[in-house]
Amino acid sequence: MSKFFLTSKLLKVNNKDGDILRILRMDEDSFYSFGEAYFSTINMNSIKAWKKHSDMTMNLVVPTGSVGFVFSDGQTYESITIGPKNYLRLTVPPGVWFGFKGLSSEINLVLNIADMIHSDDEVERKEKNYLNFDWSLL
Repeated sequence: MSKFFLTSKLLKVNNKDGDILRILRMDEDSFYSFGEAYFSTINMNSIKAWKKHSDMTMNLVVPTGSVGFVFSDGQTYESITIGPKNYLRLTVPPGVWFGFKGLSSEINLVLNIADMIHSDDEVERKEKNYLNFDWSLL
């Protein structure tokens, strides 16, 4: 069990014409409210880090590609890789530093279903070397 995020196993329905990938239902315990949803892409071996939201709860899903996420409190680190082969939703509460790295040569697509509309006033950003994490471990 993670001290930084909650994982939710997601439903994947195989279909000969194309799979169905469920992401989030409003009756799930990890659903708080809806603010906005957006996609972010990340190139292979690129790193987007570090960010920490003061108010936003994120629900992160990777429907295509493979993305390694790292979470930290500034002292300890925890990483997890998600994508179609490990189809999970990560629910990340406010106050957690995070970053992510693209691991696939195909499109690495991250979906965030946030409980509030993004505001630059509630997010802190630092350079990828701000926290002492070895990104080659991903």
